[in-house]
Amino acid sequence: MAAMGDRLVIDREGLARLFAELAAEGRTIVGPTVRDGAIVLAEIGGVGELPEGWTERQDAGRYRLEKRQDDALFGYVAGPHSFKPWFFPPRETLFRAERRESGFESICGGDDAVAAAPSKLALVGARSCDLHALAIQDRVFAGGPYADAGWVRRRADVFVVAINCGEAGGTCFCVSMETGPRATAGYDLALTELLDGDHRFLVEIGSEAGARLAERLSTRAAASADVAAAERATANAVAGMGRRMETAGIKDLLYANLEHPQWDRVAERCLACANCTMVCPTCFCSSVEDVTDLEGGTAERVRRWDSCFTAEHSYVHGGSVHASIRSRYRQWLTHKLASWHDQFGTSGCVGCGRCITWCPPGIDLTEEVAAIRGAGD
Repeated sequence: MAAMGDRLVIDREGLARLFAELAAEGRTIVGPTVRDGAIVLAEIGGVGELPEGWTERQDAGRYRLEKRQDDALFGYVAGPHSFKPWFFPPRETLFRAERRESGFESICGGDDAVAAAPSKLALVGARSCDLHALAIQDRVFAGGPYADAGWVRRRADVFVVAINCGEAGGTCFCVSMETGPRATAGYDLALTELLDGDHRFLVEIGSEAGARLAERLSTRAAASADVAAAERATANAVAGMGRRMETAGIKDLLYANLEHPQWDRVAERCLACANCTMVCPTCFCSSVEDVTDLEGGTAERVRRWDSCFTAEHSYVHGGSVHASIRSRYRQWLTHKLASWHDQFGTSGCVGCGRCITWCPPGIDLTEEVAAIRGAGD
């Protein structure tokens, strides 16, 4: 009988069986696949759609796919997508009203909510940084007295297959944020891909649901050599971090340097394009719009993703609170690394590095913090 904490081993056929069992439970599987020159997250049907033999090279403002010298299925780090959109849709109809002979009839949720209705999801390939991001968003959307009903509904029945990182990317700094590279919580099964000799996966069971599914797979008990190989893979990822950030005292550091000249220097480069907030797995800014059709027969209230980098987001009567790019970048970075602690008891950054990779001018928040720290200490 499999149990929480057990370590097992499966091969590629065992991984295919895992996909089959998830599908048999009626789950929609979301995992990595190659599309449009990137490794993205999408609905997939099986092992054949995984990015076999592919990896990426990332740096500030740079992302390129490259072929590997092996057949690794998870030999990449983090693409432009996180799992956030499956629980916090980029566009969601909050309610819809339609004119009838007797007046308006309100249809709560509208068509978008029906399309985004909760289904049994399986997240395959979740990295530790993204699991920490989901835990942060759980605090944001469901941790207070006014929980977001859509988030809670979509998070209700999710099976998570995590992947422990065996290598780090050029913009990764999860070690600095204590969010990786090895998954420690938030998963049902955690896999470490092992390529030394036989292509296999060390499986760690993290929940009772994971244990029940593992019993339906063809597995063997992990040997000491398997565990040692997994530990070497994690150590390789730790040693290969492309970035680092000194986090000691960071909240007080940023609060004490709101007028630091580095804010002016970064504003000269920042395009206020909002790419960083769109790819960030923890950003949650949104706006609400009321729209009607031209005939006045339908009215909708729609929530869509927004960003603190847009002037409209901070607009109040009389003008924008953050009228300059300088103030918007300062708001984003200070909230992410400082005031998030005050609001939610944690940092808003998980060290995935997406904001660095997908910033067109290659602005690097780890360098910005280092520049402020260098003059502030």
